[in-house]
Amino acid sequence: MAKGKNTKPKSNKTWLVLLLVVILLLAYTIITYLGQMREEEAAQFARYPAFGIDLPLGYSIHGIDVSKHQGYIAWPMVKAMQVQDVRPGFAFIKATEGLINIDAQFKRNWQQAKDAGLYRGAYHFFLATKSGKLQAQNFIGTVQLLPGDLPPVLDIEELYGVAPAIMRKEAKAWLQAVEAAYQVKPIIYTNTYFYNTNLGKDFDDYPLWAAHYLEKDKPRINRDWLFWQHSDAGNVNGITTKVDFNVFNGDSTAFHDLLIK
Repeated sequence: MAKGKNTKPKSNKTWLVLLLVVILLLAYTIITYLGQMREEEAAQFARYPAFGIDLPLGYSIHGIDVSKHQGYIAWPMVKAMQVQDVRPGFAFIKATEGLINIDAQFKRNWQQAKDAGLYRGAYHFFLATKSGKLQAQNFIGTVQLLPGDLPPVLDIEELYGVAPAIMRKEAKAWLQAVEAAYQVKPIIYTNTYFYNTNLGKDFDDYPLWAAHYLEKDKPRINRDWLFWQHSDAGNVNGITTKVDFNVFNGDSTAFHDLLIK
């Protein structure tokens, strides 16, 4: 063993590194908090004279869908907005994506939408390249559905290079696992082209939330549908970005029958 070796400089360097890490973490926390406060304040002042889009006629129940891309949402302002006889009554909220991802705003949106008095539903963004069963576990582990909530939703929009047959197999695995967990049939969300091209009759037994823009009366699809996402460019008080708008294909009795009991 060498004599007279001084270990103090190394010890001092370790403490300096730890102190620097603590300072950086503290600075990051403060900057993140201040950024959040600014975004929440901006949401409180986001007010519009109208929804900013043409609304389809003949529908009495309107709603929106959101994710982290809408930032911080002032949910009481969303609930309170009314233009003539139209007001948002429900919100579909992104919960999960793929195997492990959880939407950064899900927890906040999920609770605050309910607190504001909106009917809420959760959706999973499906990756056709991943296991449907494992993706279902991500959703089930994240989302607690309560009586009065809308059924769970599988958002499936792209193949990502996977053969349609493989995508259908994994999508069915997700749907079956989620139905078993919640004891309610999930809803499929997709655009009409994708449904007609890649899903079709194999999924006709599932309730459909169809996306089809620039249509006046209804989505162009030859099957029953529950919800129609008719625009991605709406304005809603309490949200600083553009928002997707939807209608429910039925009256208030049918809507309440759809809710989880």
